[in-house]
Amino acid sequence: MNDQAVLQANEAFYQAFANRDLAAMENLWSRMSPIVCIHPGWAPLFGREVVMASWRSILDNPRSPALVCRQPRAFVQGDSAFVVCFEDLGQVFLIATNLFLREEDGWKLIHHQAGPMPTTEQEEEDDDDDDGEEDEATSGRLH
Repeated sequence: MNDQAVLQANEAFYQAFANRDLAAMENLWSRMSPIVCIHPGWAPLFGREVVMASWRSILDNPRSPALVCRQPRAFVQGDSAFVVCFEDLGQVFLIATNLFLREEDGWKLIHHQAGPMPTTEQEEEDDDDDDGEEDEATSGRLH
């Protein structure tokens, strides 16, 4: 089952984060394909050397938050896949997308992006005002 293998790779990513295991984190990212990482609030990081340096600084920092992956959903298309999930940081939830590529030794990360979730009040405002016109809740969105 490809979905299960991708979900296991995704879980390994979050375990490496939780365990502050740089070697495991390095093993999860592709060495054969270009990689990109967008940490919350950061500019995009391109290339293995820069991405791994970012993870090294995060995992070495004792103040880095603990997080738990919640409700992962995998989508597989041939040798590529993505997982959409929530990152639970206790008081804050982020939404994340992790892209994987199947390589000889399994599914490898090629892209990670995480960012803030809208608050419940924002979601309710968005649902209540569906007249198709731009308002304050949607005017700041990029797309």
